[in-house]
Amino acid sequence: MTESPAVEDATHVDRAIELAREAVDDGNTPFGSLLVVDGDVVRESRNTTRSDDDITAHPELKLARWAARELDADERENCTMYTSTEPCSMCASAIVYAGLDRVVFSVRGRSLATLSDGVIDIPCEEVVRRGDGDTTVDGPVNEAAGLRVHETFFGD
Repeated sequence: MTESPAVEDATHVDRAIELAREAVDDGNTPFGSLLVVDGDVVRESRNTTRSDDDITAHPELKLARWAARELDADERENCTMYTSTEPCSMCASAIVYAGLDRVVFSVRGRSLATLSDGVIDIPCEEVVRRGDGDTTVDGPVNEAAGLRVHETFFGD
């Protein structure tokens, strides 16, 4: 029996949230993402901005770069990125350039901005639209669980 799309989305978003927790355990900020092609997880990533001393080491950017190098056009057209938090404008641009079909996120950028300074609050969907991209953006999914990770890290 195949899972419904909503159940599949929730399952993969829950994994992205777990990856965000793992990023914190590694001394980084709470962000995690994964790529799914035709129902199979092909790659996962956690934020490594602190441990790599690299402000661009967001999991969404790392995965978009990997997808552009390693997946063919058909795979990217059938690829969904699941992420613990709505991609920032840098990551959303990379997603557009990589030609990924879809993004599903847990925590809205606007929700994160209420907890943490330095968030550039431009919705991912706006970046996709302005970049003439075809990526579909869905979310939030299970935002309460995603927010708990950020609240624990950034404080109330």
